[in-house]
Amino acid sequence: MDSVKWIVFYGLFTWIPGIKSFLDIGSVGTAVLAGIYTAYKPVKCYFKECCPADWAHLDATALREDLQTRVFGQDLAIDVIMKHLRAHMTKDPTRALALSFHGGTGTGKNHVSRIIAEGLYQEGMRSKYVHFISATKEFPHVYQVPLYKDKLKELVENSVKDCERSLFIFDEIDKMPPGLIDTLTPYLDFNEHLSGTDYRKAIFLFLSNTAGKEIFHYTLEHQFSRERIGLNEMEQLISKVTVNTNSNGMYLSDVIIKHLITAFVPFLPLKRKHVKKCIKDYLVARNYNKRDSVPEEIVQKIMRELIFFPDDTQIFSVTGCKRVPDKVDYVMYDG
Repeated sequence: MDSVKWIVFYGLFTWIPGIKSFLDIGSVGTAVLAGIYTAYKPVKCYFKECCPADWAHLDATALREDLQTRVFGQDLAIDVIMKHLRAHMTKDPTRALALSFHGGTGTGKNHVSRIIAEGLYQEGMRSKYVHFISATKEFPHVYQVPLYKDKLKELVENSVKDCERSLFIFDEIDKMPPGLIDTLTPYLDFNEHLSGTDYRKAIFLFLSNTAGKEIFHYTLEHQFSRERIGLNEMEQLISKVTVNTNSNGMYLSDVIIKHLITAFVPFLPLKRKHVKKCIKDYLVARNYNKRDSVPEEIVQKIMRELIFFPDDTQIFSVTGCKRVPDKVDYVMYDG
């Protein structure tokens, strides 16, 4: 924007008497002022984060590449997530997007959520339009479910009123008190408006360890054809476990019964080659090494600090990449 436009913009929106005189000339002046305001409204978003008016700014190719570069061993999950995100953002959605991430510890569920937030919002996880809700922190007591329902309802309604394209990330949804998640049912269903608010552009991500063991056993059985594991078979496995596990927050919930989850996304257990990539990434991120000069002996030393299973073959990491930062720092500061 050239200096003349800046002067005009500054004069119109900071010199109050000037605005008043413009309005005094009647409907023509008002129309001109409205047009200028519309034209220059995006300017403030360069200095302060604004709610996305649409997803036109989204570079889906860049987001996919970011996920593929920073997330290891989760090609199926990335493919499913990107297809649903693009469909939700390029068309007028009929309801909110609800993706349920399932897998064991350290397989990348939180990591992927952060990358999605970074790809969609200027401030990433720090954005006021991104809401991270930890079930164990926010909802620790079963006897306070009525209070939690009111708080959750208030959070969702106020957030979406402020920004239709809000993102809600629910961590450890499996530990949420029974019945609480049903608070979200009207916002996830096919409702054009609820009390004058449209919730269909919002995105809900649910992160859960439910079905983690079943996903592991299935992956172990198909370890030599991992790349051919498909969404349909995994969704059937995850939904069956979710429905029948009475210790998870979705048990007998309307969200499940009414089929309001857009997709159950499987996060497969990580193999040794995936953990090695995590180690190299962290060594570079912490400036221990440059990307093209990470010593293999250091990687192997860190690998020996981690636990793999099953005992006979030790194919998969017990904790995925979760303990990699601790073990990298431990080894690199040893002695």
